[in-house]
Amino acid sequence: MNAVLVAVTLMLALSVARLHVMLSMIVAAFVGGWIAGMDVDATLKAFNAGIGGGAGIALSYALLGGFAVAISLSGLPHLLAKKILSLIGSGQTPSNKSTFLLRNALLLGLMLIAVSSQNIIPIHIAFIPILVPPLLLVMTRLDLDRRLVACVLTFGLVTPYMFLPIGFGNIYLNEILLSNVGSAGLDTETVSVVSAMAIPALGMLIGLLIAALFSYRKPRHYKLETDQAVVDQTDQEFSAKSLWVAGAAIVIAFVVQLYLGSMVLGAMAGFLLFSATGVIHWSESDGVLVDGMKMMASIGFIMIAASGFSEVIKATGHIDSLVNGASGWLGDNKALAALLLLIVGLVLTMGIGSSFSTIPIIAAIYVPLCMQLGFSPLAIVALVGTAGALGDAGSPASDSTLGPTAGLNADGQHNHMSDTVIPTFIHFNLPLLAAGWVAAMVL
Repeated sequence: MNAVLVAVTLMLALSVARLHVMLSMIVAAFVGGWIAGMDVDATLKAFNAGIGGGAGIALSYALLGGFAVAISLSGLPHLLAKKILSLIGSGQTPSNKSTFLLRNALLLGLMLIAVSSQNIIPIHIAFIPILVPPLLLVMTRLDLDRRLVACVLTFGLVTPYMFLPIGFGNIYLNEILLSNVGSAGLDTETVSVVSAMAIPALGMLIGLLIAALFSYRKPRHYKLETDQAVVDQTDQEFSAKSLWVAGAAIVIAFVVQLYLGSMVLGAMAGFLLFSATGVIHWSESDGVLVDGMKMMASIGFIMIAASGFSEVIKATGHIDSLVNGASGWLGDNKALAALLLLIVGLVLTMGIGSSFSTIPIIAAIYVPLCMQLGFSPLAIVALVGTAGALGDAGSPASDSTLGPTAGLNADGQHNHMSDTVIPTFIHFNLPLLAAGWVAAMVL
């Protein structure tokens, strides 16, 4: 019995059964360790070692949360919500034509912001709990299915790092994917990573179109529970200075992260501009940072637990047996090999919750095997890159699903598993699995 398969399956089952994701991962980690023959002390030691790695991620989210709160205080998100509400008309039922236009404009805007959060505005998922709650009233008035919004946000969070070598994409494609594939023995000098990942990225786009045009195109009704605090903030007038400073802070944050390669330093530079210009007073900066930490605390703790779970999975030693067991079915069948390797990547990323952490685990095993089977360098990069990205959209422990839930469930009407994890798994992991297989076969 493979400890990795059991641990991941148990974690998913407990999460679907409404046990908190963090507790699900802790329980599954110890069960996986037990199946692998590890005693409690060994499992606990591995889990604690993983927690140390997750603490850095949690700190990054806390700082990015502070920058996002500062942007919120500038008035930009609420100015957007106010503008959309004015287009709908207070207390009026929008016409079918205006509903269609506003609905699609809102979805397109959220997708562009999500894409930008990976490269232009270096705040990753931290924008969601700030921007989305003020827009819930708008979404409710438009009868917009929040499962579609979750798919739009997840698409914007995942696809850019898979395809665009900027920001998170530079880290995933160049620093992690090409670096680990090269270390495993493949010459990547002539490989265009963008060309390799174009077909998988197209698979993500197809999944989004299916969700928008078929699965969630019909209206879905939610309770109109108006949050007076949100309404008050939407009606509040903000100074032109704060709006201009917010725009300048976003530009500075982008420039810093582009040249220094640190999204945390970029967010810090943007936050310091808010303080230096007086938009955020020095006496208030501590409170703003604390608010940002609170906003991202739940996600941070889940990511910490995910790092511990990941370390236990590695310590079991069953990852190699999982891959080797799959390779035993391969023979010289390239089509079957590509499919099985992608499925193994899906299982691992669903458990670990991070594409960035999966690549170093699988590259050393996948690359020699694929070279032996005769895959081209471009196909190998596409296969490994897709295998790593698979599962990110549908994992309960992924920030690509935790982020959308944090914003869409602000009024308690959006479930993490049934409204975010399962829809994104169906609409992104399955098309990505097919697209990755096609890329491995045709490149």
